[in-house]
Amino acid sequence: MLPSVLGVFLFMTPISYKDEITIPIAILSGWLQEGLADFLPQIMTIIIVLTMIGTILAKTVRPEIIERNLFLKTLFNVPMIWFIARILGAAFAVAVLFQWGPEMIWSENTGGLLLYDLLPVLFAIFLFAGLFLPLLLNFGLLELFGTLLTKVMRPVFTLPGLSSVGCMTSWLGDGTIGVLLTSKQYEQGLFTKREAAVIGTSFSVVSITFSLVIISQVGLAHLFVPFYLTVTVAGLIAAIILPRIPPLSRKPDTFHTERADDYNEDDIPTGYNSFTWGMHQAMDKASRNRGVNDFFVSGGKNILDMWMGVAPIVMALGTLALIVAEYTPVFQWLGVPFIPLLELMQVPEAKAASETLVVGFADMFLPSVIGANIESEMTRFIIASVSVTQLIYMSEVGGLLLGSKIPVSFWELFIIFLQRTLVTLPIVVLAAHIIF
Repeated sequence: MLPSVLGVFLFMTPISYKDEITIPIAILSGWLQEGLADFLPQIMTIIIVLTMIGTILAKTVRPEIIERNLFLKTLFNVPMIWFIARILGAAFAVAVLFQWGPEMIWSENTGGLLLYDLLPVLFAIFLFAGLFLPLLLNFGLLELFGTLLTKVMRPVFTLPGLSSVGCMTSWLGDGTIGVLLTSKQYEQGLFTKREAAVIGTSFSVVSITFSLVIISQVGLAHLFVPFYLTVTVAGLIAAIILPRIPPLSRKPDTFHTERADDYNEDDIPTGYNSFTWGMHQAMDKASRNRGVNDFFVSGGKNILDMWMGVAPIVMALGTLALIVAEYTPVFQWLGVPFIPLLELMQVPEAKAASETLVVGFADMFLPSVIGANIESEMTRFIIASVSVTQLIYMSEVGGLLLGSKIPVSFWELFIIFLQRTLVTLPIVVLAAHIIF
């Protein structure tokens, strides 16, 4: 029971720190980032390069240490598409660190943004989240919540009750941690392919702290409360609608790995209610733990899996997406079809706003940067709100999803991104007309 309580405190308890609302894991990550600030880009480059070397060895020489160790073999012997991405990610990281090659790769708005701003954050979050994830996964918390909340999560979000832990972790804490937790649960056979894809793409919510950064960027920090209420309502409606339409609805309800036990949150035996049966399942799960050593071994594997499995993909795909956003008009062209829709909804400066709607697929911060120069406060409010509700951006969450075991492709993510835009935009515009 105590490990689960500690897990809830670390991952899901909002606390005030330095005049901001955050979670303990984020505070620990912040301390580490501050202490290693001058070295984290170099450390991440080394990790990404070592990942590339390990993958090349696993594909060519096949050393015995990798072939005999299932964890290392799974970590390094990846499909060809991820092999190429790891080589590309290493090349980009080295180019950025030493400012080699074309400036479009290492500029502060492309590869530099990832290596110096995002990857240091991910290094610290992966370290603490990976180490302490077993507190949420291995001591009965999922079984308890799964039994208690299945009657809410199933009809509303088409998800099992145990998904509530990942959803709350994302909503209250950090979307990246929610993706990592969901990926681990999926690998353990706790979710089907459809359920994992729904959670990863619908609940990877931007933290409250970063939401404040976004609304401040467009000069509307004084409207943070109505802004975050708007984002929350729009996000919940999108989370209800999107699982019921393709491509998410067409994902198969099959498992990555069949569970070793026979846990079923929907089956409550005679003589139990939801709470007592949930507690029984939780205590049974906790009793099967093998001690402190197993806890740290499991946490260490989580950390390596996140560092080496995810960081190179984020570096590769994020840099490519940001290059397209910064140096080509592709995202402006993609935004043109939104102009009539924005004009129909009476959004001021519709053409300027349309250019921000699709660019968020590259990075969530770009719409606010571009939209900060728009004169209309209503339009700036709409841009900021939509950018947060879109959720899927390649420089972080999109890259994390593709680097994880969650079964979603690049094109599926782009379609879901557009669907989220189309679903949340009218809700945000309605709220904006009420506020302004």
